[in-house]
Amino acid sequence: MKADRFCVSSVLEDNSSACPPLDRLRSVCREPAPSSVLRPLRMATALLLASLFSASFSQTAPAKPASPSANPAVNLPTLTTALAVHSLTRSEAARGYPVHLRAQVTYFDWDLERAHTIIFVHDRTASIFVSNFPASIPSMHAGMTIELWGISGLGQFGPVVLFRGIKVTGSAPLPRDAIPVNRTLLFSGAVDGQWVEVEAIVHWVSEYEHTVTLKLGLADGTVSAVMVREPGATYTNLIDARVRFHCNAAPIFNPGSQMIGSRLFCPGLSAVKIVEAAPRDPFQLPVTPINNLLDWNQVADLHHRVHLRGTVTLQWPGVSLCIRDGNRAICAQTIQTTHLAVGDVADVVGFSGVENSTYVLTDALFRKVAVGKPFVIKFTPAERALLGNHNSDLIRVEGQLIGRDLTSADTTLMLSSGKILFTAVLPQGMAGPESNAWKIGSVLSVTGICDVTFDPQLNVLKNGLARPTPKSLRVLMRTPDDVVVLKQPPWWTPRHALLVLVCALSGTLLVLAWVVVLRKRLEQQTHLLRKSEERFRHMALHDALTGLATRVLLDDRLNAAVETAKRHQTGLGLLVIDLDRFKEINDTFGHQGGDEVLRVTADRLMQAVRKSDTVARMGGDEFVVLLPDLNDPLMAEGIAAKIVKSLAVPIPYAASQVSVSVSIGVCTSADKEMDAEILLACADTALYQAKACGRNCFRIFTPGFLPAEQEAII
Repeated sequence: MKADRFCVSSVLEDNSSACPPLDRLRSVCREPAPSSVLRPLRMATALLLASLFSASFSQTAPAKPASPSANPAVNLPTLTTALAVHSLTRSEAARGYPVHLRAQVTYFDWDLERAHTIIFVHDRTASIFVSNFPASIPSMHAGMTIELWGISGLGQFGPVVLFRGIKVTGSAPLPRDAIPVNRTLLFSGAVDGQWVEVEAIVHWVSEYEHTVTLKLGLADGTVSAVMVREPGATYTNLIDARVRFHCNAAPIFNPGSQMIGSRLFCPGLSAVKIVEAAPRDPFQLPVTPINNLLDWNQVADLHHRVHLRGTVTLQWPGVSLCIRDGNRAICAQTIQTTHLAVGDVADVVGFSGVENSTYVLTDALFRKVAVGKPFVIKFTPAERALLGNHNSDLIRVEGQLIGRDLTSADTTLMLSSGKILFTAVLPQGMAGPESNAWKIGSVLSVTGICDVTFDPQLNVLKNGLARPTPKSLRVLMRTPDDVVVLKQPPWWTPRHALLVLVCALSGTLLVLAWVVVLRKRLEQQTHLLRKSEERFRHMALHDALTGLATRVLLDDRLNAAVETAKRHQTGLGLLVIDLDRFKEINDTFGHQGGDEVLRVTADRLMQAVRKSDTVARMGGDEFVVLLPDLNDPLMAEGIAAKIVKSLAVPIPYAASQVSVSVSIGVCTSADKEMDAEILLACADTALYQAKACGRNCFRIFTPGFLPAEQEAII
C-alpha cells in the first residue's frame, strides 16, 4: 500500500529580527520512505525520543500525568519554536505535536480566582501560552530562561502548549523587541498571546493582594491590563502618566471559544517605561472651563486628565457628580463617596469622554473648594429640554404624572407635557412618605439634572449641520424636595356629573344643551381613564425592556395552570432559562449592548414557543417559559432544544456579532399533587445541572439532581 503524504510545519530560519511577524510559518510536504525502511526508522526514532524525554524529565519538577488521549503520536515531528505551535490550526493542535522549546518566561502568576497558573513564554520567533502548569512547581518569575517540554493542545481561543516538563537554565533581561499594537489590533485577535508594546495613558489603578489592574487609555479606546504586584512598589503615580508597556496580549472569549475582547498581562514594572510622568497633584493643573472641552484648541489634551471647577448641582455618592460653571454643565463618573452639598464649589479632575453625544468625565476625583450659595433654577419647558442644549444642567420642568415605572429599583415617575413624555428618577431608598402625595393625574414641578439620550444612527440637518436626533428625556432628581405638587388630580367624577345633570333637568333649554356638552366630555374622560388604567395594568404586568410577562403575571398563570392540570388530569412544563456569562456581554458591549441582547432573546423565545405558552422575564438575564396543557413531556424537550438552537445564533450589534448561548432547566409533571413552587425549584435544579455540564444545553429534572457549582473555565 502506498504511504499517505504528510506535512511538517517548520519555521524559516532567519535571525534578522527577534520578533518576526506571524506569517513566516510555512508548510513543507515530503514523501515518506518505503514502509520497509520507515518501520525500523520509526522504532529507532521512538526509542531516541523516549530516552531524551526521560532524561529531560529526570531534571525537571514533577508534572501532572498525561491522559492516554493526550499522548503525542510517535510519527509527528517535534515543534521547536513558539511560532510553529501558534501557527497550527485547531485540528492540527488537537493532534498533540511534541513540543520542545528553549524560551524565556515573560509572565507568571497564580490566578487565585480560577485556581490555575497563568504563564506565557517567548522565544526568538513568537510567544505562546502554557496550559496545565502544575501548582507543585516552585514559584517562577518573568525573565527566567527555560527548556520546556509538552505537546500542542487547544486553548479556549488559539493553540497552546500543554505542559509536560520544565528545566530552568538561567535568567536574562526581558525582550526589548515587541509588536506595536493599538486597541483595534488587540481586539482583532491577530496578536493572540504575543509579546506586544502598547503606549497609553493610565486612567485608573486597582491594587489587589497579588496583582494590579490598570485601565489604559489608548488613542482608539480603553483596554485593561493585569500586572504582577511587587512588594513595596507604588502604582498610583502611574495615573495620568503616558506609559509604554511590554506585555502579553490575551483574548477574552465566550463559551463558544470566540473572541469578544482583549486584555494584557504585564510581568511587572520592569516592563514599563514612563514616557511622560503624571502631574504630582492633579488638582494643581490649570482649571479648564467646561465650555473649552468642546474647543478645537483643547482636542490635543483630552487624552490626559482635565481640571474643572464649578458649582455642585447633583451628587449620587459613589456614582456621579455634576457641576456647572457659567453657561455649561458636566457630569463626572466617580466612585468617591465624599459628601458635597448642592451649591458647593468643587474641583473635579478626570478623563473626558462622550456618552450619548454628551461630554462626561470618567474615573474622576473631586474635592470641595468653598461652601456654596443657593442659586435660582429657571423653568425649562420639556420641549426645549429635549433638544439637548441643557444636557447635564440643572433644570426645572413641569408635567402631568401619568404613571410609575414599577420595574425600576429607583423611584421613576412618568410624566407628560404636551406631546413630550419624560421620566423623573430618584435614587433607590431616597423616596419618603411625601411621595404618597404624588397622585396619578397631578401636575408636578420636578427639579434635577437634564439627561437627554440621542440616537447616533439618526441625524437631522439644522443650520447646515448634521445633529443626532434626541430620543428620550430623563430628569435625575436629588431629594424628594425636588418634586412640588402644582395641581391635584381633577375634581370631576361621575357622582359630581350626576348632580349637575339633576340640576340641569330643571333648567332651561340652554342649560340642557350645556348638560349634553358635559356628558360628551365625561364620556371622553372616562374613555381616557380606562385606557390609562389598561396601560398602567399592562406596565405593572409586563417587563418594560422586553415586553414579556413579569413574575407577578407568571405566578398568576402558573397557579391557574396547576389548578387546570389537576382538574383535567393533564400535564404542564416549566423551562427556566439563563443567559450564559451575561456579565461578560455587559462588560464588553456596555449596558446598551446587554439590553439589545435581552430584547432579541425575548423575541426569539416568543418565536420558539406555542401561542398558548407564557414567556416571562424573572429579572436580569433569567427567563421562564410556562407550557400548559402538556400531554406529551417530549414536547417540552423539543421546545427546549429549539430555544437552545435559536439562541446560539450570534446577535448583531454595533457592527459586531455578539455570541450568545443559554442554559435551560426543564421540569414536567402530570402528578395530581403538583405544586407551583416545587415545579420552579425542580426546574432551577435542572438549570444548575445544565450549567455544570458546560452550558449551551438543557437538562431534564429527574429525582436525585442537586444544584451543581459552576465550573471555572480557563
